[in-house]
Amino acid sequence: MKKVTPVFWGALGILVFIVAFGIIAPATLEELTGTLQGFITETMGWYYLLIVSGFVLVCLFFVVSPYGKIKLGKPDDKPDYNYATWFAMLFSAGMGIGLVFWGAAEPISHSMIDSPTTEPGSDQAISDAMRFTYFHWGVHAWGIYAVVALILAYFKFRRDAPGLISGTLTPILGKHAEGTPGKIIDIIAVTATVIGVSSTLGFGAVQINGGLNYLLDVGSNFGVQFVIIAVVTVLFMISAYTGLNRGIKYLSNVNMILAVLLFVFILIAGPTLYALNIFTNTLGTYLQTLPTMSFRLAPDNPEAREWIDGWTIFFWAWWIAWAPFVGSFIARVSKGRTLREFVLGVLFVPCLVGFAWFSAFGGTAITLETNGIIAISELATEEALFGVFAQYAPIGTIMSFVAIILIGTFFITSADSGTFILGMQTTGGHLNPSKTIKLVWGVMLSATALILLYTGGLQALENALIIAALPFSIIMILMIFSMMKALKQEKKSDGDKGQAERL
Repeated sequence: MKKVTPVFWGALGILVFIVAFGIIAPATLEELTGTLQGFITETMGWYYLLIVSGFVLVCLFFVVSPYGKIKLGKPDDKPDYNYATWFAMLFSAGMGIGLVFWGAAEPISHSMIDSPTTEPGSDQAISDAMRFTYFHWGVHAWGIYAVVALILAYFKFRRDAPGLISGTLTPILGKHAEGTPGKIIDIIAVTATVIGVSSTLGFGAVQINGGLNYLLDVGSNFGVQFVIIAVVTVLFMISAYTGLNRGIKYLSNVNMILAVLLFVFILIAGPTLYALNIFTNTLGTYLQTLPTMSFRLAPDNPEAREWIDGWTIFFWAWWIAWAPFVGSFIARVSKGRTLREFVLGVLFVPCLVGFAWFSAFGGTAITLETNGIIAISELATEEALFGVFAQYAPIGTIMSFVAIILIGTFFITSADSGTFILGMQTTGGHLNPSKTIKLVWGVMLSATALILLYTGGLQALENALIIAALPFSIIMILMIFSMMKALKQEKKSDGDKGQAERL
């Protein structure tokens, strides 16, 4: 395995220990992660809210400041992709399994099961359900991705640094960025990436299981989920080993086509006017109440605080844990964009697409329940989407199988891309990591997903995300300070050049 760094062995050692611990003492691991997760959400909730809102403000600063004119690359570099392709890639990177899993489930949960603000089932609960769903998938989520991607792209394409998290910290760490401190930082980033990606794969396996159980009554348990992950693991490892780039590009295009097909179907077959109305209305209330939601912690209301810990803090941790992976991908496809252009594209365009998705699927689920057609809220979370499709049979039944295929292809492409990013991060930024290294990380992604499911199902996945996100969030803060220092150095250098030219 050429160019294997201490980062590879350090991160692999940590993850092997976690997997082994989960096999030997699953109950103990579940108890430990649950306790640690509870401690973090109870004592660090304020921290998550402040820093994630801070990331959004940093992005907006780049839009309005003179730094916005700086390119992510050399002055003469042009973007590698046109706007349409670039936006499609952003959407594909940020959508993944998440929107399919939560598209109907989150709005129905907030409106009918556990409202963030009022009595479930009321008109206010429905309005607030969509508003908070937008909040969890809006500018805060994309602000996290944008910060990591922008800083990686700046240092990679403008300052020729390796595509590593440690490579972005040279302005504040100096030579230590290549030493032990830099290695520790990269190990944290790799560990967070594995847990973030494997948790998402776990969600995908659970939903595929939920769909098959709803349609074919195969049962919903760890055994079925094990088989699903094993089958998909073989598929994405074949892809990673053979380097079927065309195949992955093909699957990515298939993802987009299937996602559009599902969206168009539910928009037309479902309550179209209601979906359009709720999209417009919720967009307005989201913009009006964004500051309030951003800092809402409810210190005097234990029930509201429990809801915030279980939803908002969980989502913020999920996005942070996914940031090294998604950020690396977005950085790679954004060369040649200005900082202002990059932030406007990454922060706002995918948000609107996501809002439309939730309005269609969430609005349909809510309408079906309020009209007494089916109690979607009584279904398991992973079965909510299929409960919606079932009301539009026979085409809806076909769409359920299409959704399962879509989740499967997202599973394959996410895992395959994950093995590449992890291989790059553990070989000093090498853009062509060996097949063996990618296979090792493929096994670790699947093994970690299985152990998390085995030790506690969906709750274990959520616990792992919240725990993994905390150390990487600190690294993100360091990255911002490093970026600002680098920009000031660049501005001073340009000023000195200009003065020399005038003289």
